[in-house]
This record gives sequence, structure tokens and C-alpha cells, in this order.
Amino acid sequence: MAVGEERRGKTRRAKAGKVYLVGAGPGGAEYLTLRAQQLLAQATVVIYDALADQELLRLTEPGCLHLDVGKRGGEESAAQAEINQLLVSHCQTGAQVVRLKSGDPFIFGRAVPEVQVLVEAGCAFEVVPGISSALAAPLFAGLPLTEQHSSRCFAVLSGHDLELLPWSALAQLDTLAILMGTRQLAEITARLVASGRVASTPVAIVRWGGRPQQQVWTGTLADIAEQTKGIQLSPAVIVVGEVVKYRQWLRWYDARPLSGKTVLVTRSVEQSGQFTELLREQGARVVEMPALVIGPPSDECQALDQAIAELASFQWLILTSTNAVEVFFERLAICGLDARALAGLKIAVVGRKTAQSLRAWNLNPDFVPPDFVADSLVEHFPEANLQGVRLLFPRVESGGRDALVAGFRQRGADVVEVAGYQSSCPDQAEPQAVAALQAGEVNFVTFASSKTVRNFVKLLSPHNWQPWLQAVTIASIGPQTSQTCIELLGRVDLEATEYTLEGLTEVIVAGASEPRSEAHA
Repeated sequence: MAVGEERRGKTRRAKAGKVYLVGAGPGGAEYLTLRAQQLLAQATVVIYDALADQELLRLTEPGCLHLDVGKRGGEESAAQAEINQLLVSHCQTGAQVVRLKSGDPFIFGRAVPEVQVLVEAGCAFEVVPGISSALAAPLFAGLPLTEQHSSRCFAVLSGHDLELLPWSALAQLDTLAILMGTRQLAEITARLVASGRVASTPVAIVRWGGRPQQQVWTGTLADIAEQTKGIQLSPAVIVVGEVVKYRQWLRWYDARPLSGKTVLVTRSVEQSGQFTELLREQGARVVEMPALVIGPPSDECQALDQAIAELASFQWLILTSTNAVEVFFERLAICGLDARALAGLKIAVVGRKTAQSLRAWNLNPDFVPPDFVADSLVEHFPEANLQGVRLLFPRVESGGRDALVAGFRQRGADVVEVAGYQSSCPDQAEPQAVAALQAGEVNFVTFASSKTVRNFVKLLSPHNWQPWLQAVTIASIGPQTSQTCIELLGRVDLEATEYTLEGLTEVIVAGASEPRSEAHA
């Protein structure tokens, strides 16, 4: 092969596209396969169904094209022929295409016609399994599809074309898991009873199984349809059989303290992940409304770089936030230095999270005050005599720690403040958060700093937002934040006793401890 031909061959190979039909599971990245996560991170195009959790799109890289093709029963969606054409056309341009389907692609996932079209077009493809809602939804509701004595077998069926199903045979099976059947629930129960199933057979309907908004209704073949009449049940899995009785012992997912509760988180985009995870572990649905944007200071860290060049002249490094830790060590590396430059320098941090961030750089703090607030740093500082002691304090450019600095200076310390980063208000409020507040879906609004309270008010200023908070519980991380809540929001309902995200989570759990009732049909 000539050199030119070889290069052209390499170019053609480099541009080869591929389509991955990926099962998204019941929802949430925690229930994805590792292969699915890997493919989403590599995708240049994601074509997704309505039931696939859109939070999964955050796993893609910036610039990845996201195409919503719907495919929700009874609602407007892209035609199958249109979806087929999208898959082929993007693949032929060399794209790495993820066709994201809820559950498993080969269990009522309509994957066969898409694969057939790809084969006819000569497009490479791969199918990645996912956990089907037929299996996951009963599990999240505490309904075992098999059990040694009461369910030795089960069947999974679609509720679309009832005339095509063998009802006499289905009525004899121990357990049934029915997908896409809520619109014909009355007809399904009637056919089972007419085919010999006892009318008192337990039935459960699991809506949004495995999602924070999961709901479960229980009843029997005789009454479930009438009892749930007029209720929006879809998307749901209907479980028929004696196994429904086990829910009273095996219920776990929707029995967690914050199950059925929606919590609005107002931290920065960079900081919300840990708090969101803490709340979700307690069962909450979390709506994020970033109220802070972290960026470089106006001098692009020139003052911090100069202070780093003079590290030998300081006795203490004061770090009061995870942002300060990250910025300081990033600039240290940019200046061509590493932890060895801190020899002889003691480090004081505020809060458990800040200490954890420091340990991520393989350093332990020399001092952490007993109270997780910056102002307690002065009161409990280990050196009583600070005359001539030089302290380096990288901080947010807009300030907010004036009392801390004044306290150190009153004790004789030479405090050198340098801007390490800047936190500003986003340009606009997250639309999903605004919609959730307006619709009355939010149970708790959380604030982890005074600045998030001020920016929250600023972001909502284009709206008549005050009535939205009337039935919402306002939760604060500590006294200073609480004071700002009182000044700008008129009240604060909950305040963490430990001024950490864990403490804030605990006080919200305590505030949501009123008894919850089962949605019996």
C-alpha cells in the first residue's frame, strides 16, 4: 500500500462510528453498570428515552450532543423511523453514539428494530445490559418476585395488547410483574379473576421504582383498580401475587427518613455533590439550585503566588474552606513547588471537611478548633502570644472573615490576607429548581453560608417568590447563616447543632420525623 493510501486508510478507521444500546437501569448512576458509565463518558452523541434518568447525562463530557426522543406511552415522542435514522446518520459521521434506554434494552426496550436498521446500514453496534424495572421496582418496594413457599416462578408481561396474552395460563402462575399496564388496570384484574385467580389475591403498584419519588399502592385484584381510579400511576410495575404480603417486613427504600421529601440545595456546583449524596442516602429527592459560582480572583492569584514565594517568612497557614485548600495547593504546584515547601509551617483549618481536603494532599492539620466555625479559630488558637507571628490567610476575595482577621491582629499577629478565589452569584436560577418551588414540591430549602442566602434571594428576585416558601422548612448550617435567613427570609426553622453538612443532614432528618403512612389502596 502506498503511503498516501495508508494514511487515508487510517483516517477512515479513525472516523468509524459505533452505536451502543445501553440499559440505563431503574435510574441513578449508582445502578448503572461500569460499562454503561464508561460509554457515557466517551460518547459524542446520546439519544435517550423519556424514562431514562436525565441525571445520567451529567456523566457525559462537555460538547456531547444530547437528543431526547421521548418514547413515553400516550405522550408525544419521536417516531421509531426517525430514531432509527438518527442512529444511522450519527454513526455514519463517525460519532460514538449511546442509545440510552430505561431498564434493559432487550426487555420491552424496542431495541430489535433499531438493531435491524443498524445491521442493514452496516453500522457497528454493541448492546449493554441494564437492570430492568420488572426486577428493580419490586425489589425497591420490598416485593420478592420469588420466595421458597409462595412464589416458585414469575412471569413478566406487557399490558399493551391484552388480547394476545394467555390469561388462563397466567392466572395459574404464582407471581406476575406487569409493565405498561396501568391504563388497563381494571381490564387486567378482571381478566385474571375471570380466568380463575382468586379476587383476594394481593396486588401492588410501584410507581417510579428506585427513584426518590417512588410511590407504592397495595390492594387486591378485587379493589385495586377502583381504589386507584383517577390517580396518575404511570410509569409503574404491577405485581400480582402473595409476595406482596412481604412488603410489611421487607420495605426499605421508601421507609428511609427522607423518603417522599424534596430538598433544595443551594451550594455551589462544585460543592453540592457530597451534600446531595448525604441527603439521597436518607431517601430524599434532591433539587440543586447552585447559588455560588467559584472562580479565580480579579488579580488571577498574583498576590497568592507572591505569598507562596515568601512561604519561609510565615509561621502559620490558615485555611477555612475546601476551596482555599484546593486553590492553595493548585497554585503551589503551578509555582513549581510541592509540600516540601511547607517545612516549618504549621497549618490550621476550620471544619472536618476542610481537614479531609487537606489530608487528600497527604498533610494533617496542626490545629482544628472544636467549633466548626472560623471565628472560633482565634478563641482556641494554640499559641497565646502571637506577637511577631506571621499568618498566611488565603481567602475568598469578597471577604467575610473580618472578625477572624481582627481577632488575630488584636493578639499581635501579622495577618497577610490574599485572594485565592472568588465566589459570585450565577446569572440565573436553575429552571428546574424554580419550577419545583413554584409547584410546591419542595419540603426543605438548605443554606450552608450567608452568601447562599443572599444569592438565593437575588436569583429569585424576578419572581414573586415569597409565597413559595410559606410551607417550606428553612434549614441553616449554623448561627451566622441563620441570622442572614432571618434578615432576608424572615425566619429560620432548623439549625444544625454541628456546623457541618453531616450536621445539617441530621437536623433535616429530625425535622422530617413525623409519622409516614402507607398509601393503601
